Formats: sequence, C-alpha cells, structure tokens
Amino acid sequence: MRSALVYEPCDKGGPSGDFYDLFPAGDGRWCFAVGDVQGKGPEAAVVIGLARPWLRLLAREGYRVADVLDRLNQLLLDDATEAADAAARALVAGGRPTAAGDGPQTRFLSLLYGELTPHAGGVRCTLASAGHPLPLVLGPDGTVRTAARPQTLLGVVEDETYTSETLELRPGDSLLCVTDGVTERRSGSRQFDDGDGLARALSGCAGLSAELIAERIRRLVHDFGGGLPEDDLALLVLQAE
Repeated sequence: MRSALVYEPCDKGGPSGDFYDLFPAGDGRWCFAVGDVQGKGPEAAVVIGLARPWLRLLAREGYRVADVLDRLNQLLLDDATEAADAAARALVAGGRPTAAGDGPQTRFLSLLYGELTPHAGGVRCTLASAGHPLPLVLGPDGTVRTAARPQTLLGVVEDETYTSETLELRPGDSLLCVTDGVTERRSGSRQFDDGDGLARALSGCAGLSAELIAERIRRLVHDFGGGLPEDDLALLVLQAE
C-alpha cells in the first residue's frame, strides 16, 4: 500500500480545522482518518485534540469502524455538555453574562474513517463517512466510483448509529479522500465538484502513482479557483500495490 498526502491550512499561523491520520492498529491493520471541524482556531484545536487520540485508542483496542464513530460521536456530545455546564457555573459564580464568542461552541466534526487490511490479492478496506465528502475509488482503467454513503455529522445526534461499507482495493486501485476545501473550492458561482468535477479530475489520473495523483488533484484545485484558498485543504491518496 502506498500513500500520499496534501495538507494546506488556510491560515498558516493558526490552528487548522482540517486534520488527517494514518497509523498501524495491530494485527496487520492500518487505520486512516480525514476530518474537518466546524470552525477554526482554539475551538477546532480542542475538537481535534479529542478526536485524534480517541481514534487511535479505539482502533488499537479492536473497535471496528462503525463502533469507533458511534463512540466518538458520544464523546463529542458529552464533552460539549460538560463545557456548557462549566460555562454555566462560571456565569453563576461571576454574576455576569458571557461575552459573545466566549462560551462553549457546538462541536461538530465531519469525518471519513477507515480500516485497511492488506492481503495477497490487494487490500480490504472498511470505511464510513460522517457528514464528510464521500471517498472515490479510481481503477487502473480510469473508472471512478463512490466508496461510502452519506451519514450524519459527529456531535449532532445523541445515540446515532453509524454503519460502514467494505470494499476490495485491487492492485492499481486508488482511494481518494478529501475535505471540503477540495470539493467546495470556488470559481465565481461554481464549485470544483459541480457536475462531478472531482470524479472527472480523478479519472484523468489513471496510471499515476499515489504521489502524482495527490499533486495533480492539488494543482487542479488551485488552478480552478485562481485566487488564494479561502478554506483549509487536505487530501489523502491510498493506492493498493
């Protein structure tokens, strides 16, 4: 399995709302994540600081993809409740209203999370998308297909039950995972993914290595907008060998 990453925070001097991870989870498994927190700055850093270590812990404890999302969803909801309680106690103790923007924010997270198990014929991939741009699979012949189905953002619905999809990546297949800094890159009133723009761009990458696919998509996204990006951008390419 080969991998390639592009990660470009919009604000080079501050915390990004996008994050990614790719790590060994034991028993020959690898897990990956591409996420996007609602908002930026310190609040985004708090959510990422919760999500990344919990993803690794749950994966290494043997929790499967859908179970990991179930638990992370509840963790974000519980943490938001605790933050709201703390703000209420501070308000009572201080006797003054909280200034706008000082209180706890609702902690929403879009996440694409998956598990990879290499075997003799390729790689078995189990993945799930929670409110995130859907991943695409590129075949050696240029065919492109969607690899998951839409589900609710994390941190929104109490006791939400998530489901996962399993697919086989054959040698030469490439899985593309992106944040909305790719799909929603604007040129006037148009977005990059209008009319399946991302799938068409990916189809033109047939036969390229993971590194060249990542660089080509990055360049096409930048060229599409013309100006400076207005959002963080992250994309991960995973290619079966």
